[in-house]
Amino acid sequence: MHSDEPNVFGDSLEPCSRAPETGFLRDGHCRHLERDPGRHEVCAVMTQEFLEYSRQQGNDLITPRPEFDFPGLHPGDRWCVCLPRWIEARIADCAPPVVLEATAQSVLDELTLEELQSHSADG
Repeated sequence: MHSDEPNVFGDSLEPCSRAPETGFLRDGHCRHLERDPGRHEVCAVMTQEFLEYSRQQGNDLITPRPEFDFPGLHPGDRWCVCLPRWIEARIADCAPPVVLEATAQSVLDELTLEELQSHSADG
């Protein structure tokens, strides 16, 4: 099920993850939404390094939070990461790989396609 929103290639945005259910709307898509100030628009494959980094930055993605229907993430899980956090992680040299087909085109206002491709999960 594609959304009508484009990905970084201008094609239909593909789902990032259904298990765990991700995205600001928990619909599996990393969409650009005006009401999402965190900009959960980057579909990334979790790494232990990034999960530890995120926890150090105050965003614990490892610990399950059943009250938020959050299972806790493991390396290899795909998750919609906040654009500013992904950029911070890239600067800290621990950015998780990006699933380009499932990353919203809107991130191109902060990053180039080449920057994203250099962190592609496919390559």
